[in-house]
Amino acid sequence: MMTMDVSKSEAAKPGSNTGQQECAGCCKPITERFLLKALDLYWHEDCLKCGCCDCRLGEVGSTLYTKANLILCKRDYLRLFGNTGYCAACTKVIPAFEMVMRARNNVYHLECFACQQCNHR
Repeated sequence: MMTMDVSKSEAAKPGSNTGQQECAGCCKPITERFLLKALDLYWHEDCLKCGCCDCRLGEVGSTLYTKANLILCKRDYLRLFGNTGYCAACTKVIPAFEMVMRARNNVYHLECFACQQCNHR
């Protein structure tokens, strides 16, 4: 697994000496005002997408995940490769992408994490 930062920057202006970048997704020149840089490659904003849900990775955050030649958003990476655990309070499954509370070696659903004396969350 590898996480990479996605950075958005202005593309080269037409007529400048820096030349146009080629999109790693569609192999066409990037003529739009902005481009994304990820995995040491340049991308159109529409071309850098999650391999599972097709969400635009430049919009959902600044990190992408790669594994097994897939480019994924965080949610799909955790869904496919994350660890599923069990809540120490209710003993039901906690999906890998769900937010949790941890106390010592225990993991809890957010709604299950409560005081044992007064049951206050």
